[in-house]
Amino acid sequence: MIMEKKIIITIGRQFGSGGLAVAKELGHRLGIPVYDSELITKAAQDSGFSVEFFEKKDEKRGWASFFSMSFNSNENYMSDGGLFKIQSETIRSIAEQGSAIIVGRCSDYILRDLDCCVDVFLTSPEDIRAERVVERARIPYDKAMEEIVKKDKVRAEYYNYFTFGNWGVASNYDLCIDSSRLGIEGTADLIIDFAKRTGLV
Repeated sequence: MIMEKKIIITIGRQFGSGGLAVAKELGHRLGIPVYDSELITKAAQDSGFSVEFFEKKDEKRGWASFFSMSFNSNENYMSDGGLFKIQSETIRSIAEQGSAIIVGRCSDYILRDLDCCVDVFLTSPEDIRAERVVERARIPYDKAMEEIVKKDKVRAEYYNYFTFGNWGVASNYDLCIDSSRLGIEGTADLIIDFAKRTGLV
């Protein structure tokens, strides 16, 4: 599909709901780039900090420290707000450059003033998400359930703190989907159909 208009699709997601898989399917269908962990790399490049520094803090709250030889081997500190500002600027820069699919990292909130955005939140029942995590991470079912609870808690705290909103609440998004009902491809179909009906595709 050749995109004639600029479109930004932001995807919030519960852990294990297939957010990245849906994003990649959308990117393939629409021929536009997908940003997930790539955001970390780009934010690091733009700011001059290490990729490892951003990976450790990705979608988490809490004071961060980083060590860099370029700072005369002194330990330096940056607050959550500083990190969020850097990543927000990266997300806005990506959106300015053209169509994109951005996974997580409060992108729906950061780009809330753009009229070319479709904000999506993906969910699925816990047991289905756990099965997906078991298959993907090769860990026992009970460990997968623990990861789901932990990751969702961290993502909710991060989102709620920086957006003053509520992670996963339907009123924050244009479209909320249980990805287990339609599968990865069907969920991508639904998002594209919604975008078409709203005149964005």
